[in-house]
Amino acid sequence: MNQVSNSPTRLNTVSAKNLADSQAHLLTVVSSQRFLRNEGLNNEVPFHICPFEPEISEDMNHAIKQLRNELDDKGIGVLEVNLYDLVVEILKEEGDWEWLIENELTLSREELKEELQGILDTENVLIPAIVKKMKGSAFDVMFITGVGEVFPYIRSHNILNNLQRVAKEQPTLMFFPGKYQHSLASGASLRLFNKLQDDKYYRAFNILDRAN
Repeated sequence: MNQVSNSPTRLNTVSAKNLADSQAHLLTVVSSQRFLRNEGLNNEVPFHICPFEPEISEDMNHAIKQLRNELDDKGIGVLEVNLYDLVVEILKEEGDWEWLIENELTLSREELKEELQGILDTENVLIPAIVKKMKGSAFDVMFITGVGEVFPYIRSHNILNNLQRVAKEQPTLMFFPGKYQHSLASGASLRLFNKLQDDKYYRAFNILDRAN
């Protein structure tokens, strides 16, 4: 399904060793007209995943910021949706933030997860909040970040599945702390932190495999 890069350095997951090469690759691909026009996707949704080793999360945050700045210099608008920041924003708007802060220590991990999942329904709460940001911004590509910070009460495959209906015009790039694996036996799956099976998701392209 994916277009394979002709780069001499084979990239599948961003690591400390290939971070510089990955940054250069991301800038080249994301700034290309083929990417921005959603060309070469065989009628698939314009969703891309950039998997990275969880150990370099801080470095990736800097790399994403640098990528945004470099794209801005090229006149390419980026809408970044940080899922953690979005969650805090929603909780404050709904009046639940102070309650959670006060009760966080008395709730078990499972109780906290259930409370947050009840408030932050993906289809009815999170996706409309993302759509609102999309409508309020002129952008060429959407970045989704903060995936690891909102696990387990928000699952990345649920976000992508629900975004398919509303994010068809501009490309979407999710930065994922883990692996996006493809195999003939099990299909494609998101493996958060390289350990936790998020779920099967096959419609996104690994951007590190894309040619320019």
